[in-house]
Amino acid sequence: MITIKDADGFAKMRTASRVVAEVLTALRKAAEPGVTMNDLDQIAAAIIRDGGCTPSFLGYHGYPATICTSPNNVIVHGIPDGYTLKDGDILSVDVGAIFEGYHGDAARTLPIGDVPDEVAKLIRATEESMEAGIEQVKAGARIGDIGAAVQQVAEGAGFSVVREYVGHGIGKQMHEEPQIPNYGEAGKGMKLKEGMAICIEPMVNMGDWRTELQDDGWTVTTADGSLSAHFENTIAITPSGVEVMTREG
Repeated sequence: MITIKDADGFAKMRTASRVVAEVLTALRKAAEPGVTMNDLDQIAAAIIRDGGCTPSFLGYHGYPATICTSPNNVIVHGIPDGYTLKDGDILSVDVGAIFEGYHGDAARTLPIGDVPDEVAKLIRATEESMEAGIEQVKAGARIGDIGAAVQQVAEGAGFSVVREYVGHGIGKQMHEEPQIPNYGEAGKGMKLKEGMAICIEPMVNMGDWRTELQDDGWTVTTADGSLSAHFENTIAITPSGVEVMTREG
């Protein structure tokens, strides 16, 4: 874990995060029936490059693409390929960018065309659980406050929270300590303090919370084949307050 000690560090993270948000906005518009995962990866690569950034994911422990594209029962880390989106799919997109050594990281789950009401509920509950976690962020709060808030919203809507994959600190590395679980007990865990930046990223399944890692070593799916949604934002505790740096628009 690093603590960002100057305005310059926050400014660089803010730039990286703004580019991430621009990519997410573009992917939201582009993700429709007939579009492939490779198409979306190319769109993201161009925006990151044109924004003066480099991708956080490309080459990370050998990861072969600019973004992660995780359709339907894929929870996280899906590798873009020739899969073509169809009406009724859902797609989680995870984007990271680096600007002058500082990272921004965020994810969204997008409905493709028309999806059933229960699927729309899953997406909505996952986003709402992320927002509930973000509301807990302040200097002096504890990591357990975040996890408890996320868990309460997601499970209260009738869904399950993934345990094996969690949020994280972020700064000069994409993944830093501390880990930010999407479950837990309020009042427990490390205290947050000014200068910290974290990613809150609930992964919420329609069925059981258990996961399976596929043979490519990256793609994580639900063990029971149920649908999964994923939302993430980069949040910093700056001298002027809490800032959600990857917020779109």
